[in-house]
Amino acid sequence: MATNNHTEQWRLAVIKRVLLPALALAGLAACVPPARYAEVPVAAEQPPPPPTRVYFYPTAGQSPEQQDRDGYECYLWAKKQTGYDPSAPNLAPHTRVAVVPESPPGAGTAVGAVTGAILGAAVASHGNKPAGALVGALAGGMLGTAAEAAQQEEAYRLQEHYDRQSGQRLAFIERQAADYRRAMTACLEGRGYSVR
Repeated sequence: MATNNHTEQWRLAVIKRVLLPALALAGLAACVPPARYAEVPVAAEQPPPPPTRVYFYPTAGQSPEQQDRDGYECYLWAKKQTGYDPSAPNLAPHTRVAVVPESPPGAGTAVGAVTGAILGAAVASHGNKPAGALVGALAGGMLGTAAEAAQQEEAYRLQEHYDRQSGQRLAFIERQAADYRRAMTACLEGRGYSVR
């Protein structure tokens, strides 16, 4: 009977010292809100359009009218060959996107500390409620701070992703513009012009 009583006391001690704090910690972690981010447009300077102007000189005595006609026909041909139209707006109004966590700084720490204090006091023994609340508040604050740091790190990763996409889009437009200039040059040289 004494061994059975001792086993029961040991089981209660394990539940009180290990299982309840673990459940409280899990409950505290569940109180941290999931990371949500806002994409905030930030005014940015509009990049200049890529250069597409081609200068050409008539080497076969072409008249000004013939030069205009050849220039326009080469423009149409180069546009068809490259898919790039320098007269169309190729860049959308340039806005930079800033990715920021939706919760204000310190909110995760505060929520974690308050929740931790409540849970700490709830799992502490009757005479240790203030100490349990303090330990819970410290643990919850640390968990909240860690969660905020992870959210900020994820915001940095998302920001890098958007910046990379923007750079790739700009590089693609630059390549199209360069292809357009080469196509215009080929067309005009084929019609007897000196091109620069």
